[in-house]
Amino acid sequence: MNETLDSGDETVIFVTSGYDHTIKFWQAQRGYCERTIQCQSDTQINCLELTNDGKLLAAGCYQNIRVYDAKSGNSNPLICCNGVQKNVLSVGFEQDSRWMYSAGEDGFIRVWDFRSRSRGLQCAKCFRIDNYINAAVLHPNQAVLYIGSQQGKVYCWDLTANYHEEIGNVEECSIQDLSIDVTGSNLSAVTNRGDLYIWNVPLKNSINEETQTIAVEKKIQAHRKYALKCKYSPDGKYLATTSADGSAKIWKTSDSSLYTTLCAVPNQRWVWDCAFSSDSRHLMTSSSDNLARVWDLETGKVRREYDGHQKAVTCLAFKDRLTSL
Repeated sequence: MNETLDSGDETVIFVTSGYDHTIKFWQAQRGYCERTIQCQSDTQINCLELTNDGKLLAAGCYQNIRVYDAKSGNSNPLICCNGVQKNVLSVGFEQDSRWMYSAGEDGFIRVWDFRSRSRGLQCAKCFRIDNYINAAVLHPNQAVLYIGSQQGKVYCWDLTANYHEEIGNVEECSIQDLSIDVTGSNLSAVTNRGDLYIWNVPLKNSINEETQTIAVEKKIQAHRKYALKCKYSPDGKYLATTSADGSAKIWKTSDSSLYTTLCAVPNQRWVWDCAFSSDSRHLMTSSSDNLARVWDLETGKVRREYDGHQKAVTCLAFKDRLTSL
């Protein structure tokens, strides 16, 4: 693995969850589980996200969001965002942990103000579309959210102006995930048909000024089955996609060519989620065979497996370069 992980740096945080209703914190360097949070049997955990400083972990669940202390042994959530309808499918944090966003099957995209959390977490802003929201991603400028729906529509929400509009449409497909690169100029989506779409999204000063529908730059048949996640690497050189076809694929952003295909065994089951290491040399994945893995992208080989879940591992969060606030 990279130098940070091989050195035994205890600041690395790796978290997984899935259908066994547990959240597991792993000792990433040695591959063993050092902490398990047992959730209620009716708690479906759909997504995980860590703050940049690694202090907080958000879990998007059925009808609520739970925020945990990622550094302590406390298994009880610090914050519960109740009143959310249906499944929360996407969560994320502003870079300085001042607020969090969430989206899901109720069609709402919400911004939660963390600065007032001592008085109870407040939903500061929200808007609703008439369909499931499967994915949301924050632009690097921390002021614009991109949203992907089950109807194949892409929306842009200027948080400063509190203005939103539809900017793209993938016909007759469901957008399963969105990712934006470090420059903030390339937006990608994967669909339930296994397609990868890439748009160029030059940002205006305000999206309600001269904004128009963005055209698809590239469409790639990335997988032969349902695609699940897409993630840009921190250095912007690669894009990872995962799928029900049992593989994760790495694409070169310079020309959108396939760099490598990661598949642990023949007839591998669904690969649900992924995350890059900070040096962009390794990829963490979670899959339906109850395992999480770390891959060496240069060799295309599994570097380490994490075995402890009793059912499919459907989401993960990973940080190996923590920022101090």
